[in-house]
Amino acid sequence: MVQPGNMMRMPLLINSILTHALESSADQEIVTALDDGSLHTYTYREFGRRVKDLAVGMGHRGLLPGHRVATLAWNTYRHLEIYYATAGIGAICHTVNPRLSREQIEFIINDAQDVVVFYDGHFAELVEQLEPRCPSVAHWVLLNEDADQDHAGMHYGAWLGNDVRNFEWLEFDEDTACGLCYTSGTTGAPKGTQYSHRSTVLHAYASSHPNALAISCSDAVMPLVPMFHVNAWGLPYSSLMSGAKIVLPGSNMQGERLYALCERAGVTLSAGVPTVWKGVLDHVESRALTFSTLQHIVIGGAACPPHMIASFRARNVTVRHAWGMTEVSPLGTVCQLLPKHASLPGDETLQVLASQGRPLFGARFKLVDEEGKRLPHDGVSTGHLMVQGNWVISHYYGKAEPATEDGWFRTGDVGSIDADGYMRITDRSKDVIKSGGEWISSIEIENIAMEEPGIELAACIAESSEKWGERPVLFVVPKPDGCLSAEQILARYQGRVAKWSIPDKVVFIERMPMTATGKIQKAALRSLPLPTKPQ
Repeated sequence: MVQPGNMMRMPLLINSILTHALESSADQEIVTALDDGSLHTYTYREFGRRVKDLAVGMGHRGLLPGHRVATLAWNTYRHLEIYYATAGIGAICHTVNPRLSREQIEFIINDAQDVVVFYDGHFAELVEQLEPRCPSVAHWVLLNEDADQDHAGMHYGAWLGNDVRNFEWLEFDEDTACGLCYTSGTTGAPKGTQYSHRSTVLHAYASSHPNALAISCSDAVMPLVPMFHVNAWGLPYSSLMSGAKIVLPGSNMQGERLYALCERAGVTLSAGVPTVWKGVLDHVESRALTFSTLQHIVIGGAACPPHMIASFRARNVTVRHAWGMTEVSPLGTVCQLLPKHASLPGDETLQVLASQGRPLFGARFKLVDEEGKRLPHDGVSTGHLMVQGNWVISHYYGKAEPATEDGWFRTGDVGSIDADGYMRITDRSKDVIKSGGEWISSIEIENIAMEEPGIELAACIAESSEKWGERPVLFVVPKPDGCLSAEQILARYQGRVAKWSIPDKVVFIERMPMTATGKIQKAALRSLPLPTKPQ
């Protein structure tokens, strides 16, 4: 007979993160960069009081457990307060990406049946368009605390100023929903992923591990990934859990400003997509600057070019490459070196760091071929990536059918896994190029192109070929005042890749189409006219 343990069972709830932070790190700071260039700074203690204040205000306005509370907001202290107040009363924080089209946002709010929308003033015009089209929303709340606003009763300050003396956080099942994020809808209508308290707390535990993001109370963490994009990769939870200083960049994401904020606030760890880090790096390189406090950055959302990793390493900043997606809460892997890598030459170490890394405890991966047969983790076999774990989706929001296949979620990525667990994504399944029966990695083609100093951005797509099936085409955005030729770019591939992997054409464009989450929009590139002759 199985013998039960004799330990307490306490539900894994988000309000327990806040309680722990207040009991152990009450004097730690939360800093927000405001639009006027000043900084708003307060302690965990004041943050906790305001979170309770807002939770009481939500109750006064009729919010109940299970209600969806939407946000259209940047990374600010008020947004962070909404994260914790909604979770504390059993409501669901639905972070909406304001970079999506108005039609997509309208669909998302109506699909979620949001009851409240908190929004930054930057999105007031968007809200005016949405308000008559979203009947479920009872309150549109401007994130401003000035009582003289025209939004009588409909500004953030009107939800504060409550008596919190007898307030206690609700207790409920740890599988209760706490967050809702939608995919960007690049291949159809956006789909919702609903996170639970349990999955979110476990994700925060795992992502803080030394083999992952290694967040500690000595860190100052600056999430550059938006809080409206997969909960800023869980940093609003893992940072508070670890007692770290939190630095929120607000609305201005220009490289010059982010570097200045990093220096001013003493940031030690930060996270964002490659395009944001490129802006920071361009500013630093153009002025021969250094980082006085920054030690580690996490790059995910798209493949990080090895030359970017090398550029940061040259400035004593370690890059941790990571992989994740909305359906995985989002982190699944983070790249850190093993002891055996210490003796590797620099170029070989860089190749390890350019991989997506190894699984966090709580997430498992496998590779399958086109027929679903499992492939070996030998670092050579390439197949479709499948994942399962404690914070991996089982069903999309509002959908009865499972999102999994035999308990595994198909990520849509193609790659390999080696014997140490290092995962290397070679492409999205929809982007992989198959030429003459061989697979060509568009990511590898793009990474080599980005080594060219005169290139701002590069993207590789497939063009139909009667002879080969598909052939790679490289789109390039040159840097201003750059002088580039197709021959100059293609010369970089000689001896680096197989001859049949070298792009047939190089197409120069003025602007790269981007998705709402800062990724290159390859679907838009496929609709552009291509030259008939190789370049």
